[in-house]
Amino acid sequence: MKPDQSFPVCLFGAIAGDMIGSRHEWKACTDSQFALFSKSSKFTDDSVLTIAVADAIINLRGYRDTIVEYATRYPKAGYGSYFRRWLKEDGVEPYNSFGNGSAMRVSPVGWAFNSMEEVLLEAERSASVTHKAHSLWR
Repeated sequence: MKPDQSFPVCLFGAIAGDMIGSRHEWKACTDSQFALFSKSSKFTDDSVLTIAVADAIINLRGYRDTIVEYATRYPKAGYGSYFRRWLKEDGVEPYNSFGNGSAMRVSPVGWAFNSMEEVLLEAERSASVTHKAHSLWR
């Protein structure tokens, strides 16, 4: 892992993007001149779980336990139905999702690890908590 103390700073872009896009989720935005932040901007499950992954990396905690802890702390952040079901079952086994949740929370992995091999291994580890590896991906 990189010894860089500015690691949490890398989260600002991911969280800002999540909040900026939150009011456009499920609605097409056709105006390129929209205000970045508005009263309806909010953090979503993507921000919560990105921070959970960062916490797991920084504090050498397990991804599953940290993700469950954060999702339980912020239960109304907008999780998908499969994730909510997984959480109700205490996150025991990954579910068979083709969703993008694991991709939305992976940015801390790219910042924290040095080599391509480390990044790919940790990205898979952080994703495998909730997403079964599909033969389609291999």
